[in-house]
Amino acid sequence: MDEPLKLDGFEKRMVVIFLFIFYFVASVNLFAQKIGDISSIIGVRDNQLMGYGLVVGLKGTGDSSAAFTNQTLSNLLKNVNVKLNPKDIKSKNVAAVVVTATLPPFARQGDKIDITVSSIGDAKSLEGGTLLLTPLKAVNGQIYALAQGHLTIGGFNVGQNRGIQTHFTTAGKLYSGAIVEREVVYDIYNKQKAVLSLKHSDFNEAVNIQNLINTTFKAKLAIALDPRSVQLTKPKNMSMPEFLAKVQDIDYYTKQRDIVVVDERTGTIVAGSDIAIDPIVITQGDMIIKITKRSTMNDLAGIFQKYHAKPKDVIAILETLKSSGALKADLKIN
Repeated sequence: MDEPLKLDGFEKRMVVIFLFIFYFVASVNLFAQKIGDISSIIGVRDNQLMGYGLVVGLKGTGDSSAAFTNQTLSNLLKNVNVKLNPKDIKSKNVAAVVVTATLPPFARQGDKIDITVSSIGDAKSLEGGTLLLTPLKAVNGQIYALAQGHLTIGGFNVGQNRGIQTHFTTAGKLYSGAIVEREVVYDIYNKQKAVLSLKHSDFNEAVNIQNLINTTFKAKLAIALDPRSVQLTKPKNMSMPEFLAKVQDIDYYTKQRDIVVVDERTGTIVAGSDIAIDPIVITQGDMIIKITKRSTMNDLAGIFQKYHAKPKDVIAILETLKSSGALKADLKIN
């Protein structure tokens, strides 16, 4: 009868190290995410708001002759007992703007949200201006927030004079610039069922999440309805908020998705250097780029630098690469 294998201290340490390396290599492509990071709850969502208002206090850079700006200013002055014919208004210190915002789910009265202010006239700049009180409405016509405050200008573009970079001064943001006045009511406490909406459509992922939830709770509480939907049934010993909190906190191991993030307003592009790009020929303006073998974003960045490519050209190329399937990553444009 063979004797059992005996290992000395050094050999035992080597075995442990080997097993650690094997586990690391086997799991290096797996990425731990919370279920809450890769899904949302149907019915619990953001709502878009929009309003029309005036920015004042500009240094002669406002609308020059926009009739709607003068009419709006005239109407505003009537509210403070100043009657003025719109045709008599010649001020260039005022600009008409559209104000947009996103109302998050479960926002409460008094909460503050960020807003974006964009000129709709011929104003040259909104820099240094102040947004007057502007109601923000949803598609149902009801007012959900009121916006007002001093503008912050961000972003840049490339000027015609020696490539000098200047701000995009016809759009700006107000951080915490609007106050929520009306709430979107969603009664989740008394719900018996909820549906997870996955961010990516994938049958395997939906079934895997179904099985993971059922295994975690040791009960059949989840069922995949389609590639993006997983229906949840609340257990009797938990409230729905508590149940959803536990579900969203479950770790789900999956292959990490490569992503390229583009901010068109600022020209900012963020991407992993090792994202793959298939062989392809790219023509953009005066640039002709030939990729003859499988390359990476790092290689492409070097080519862009060689041609002194402008951000708008780089963005256009990335969009086309994604459309053609040559860019092996998700493309997110803000």
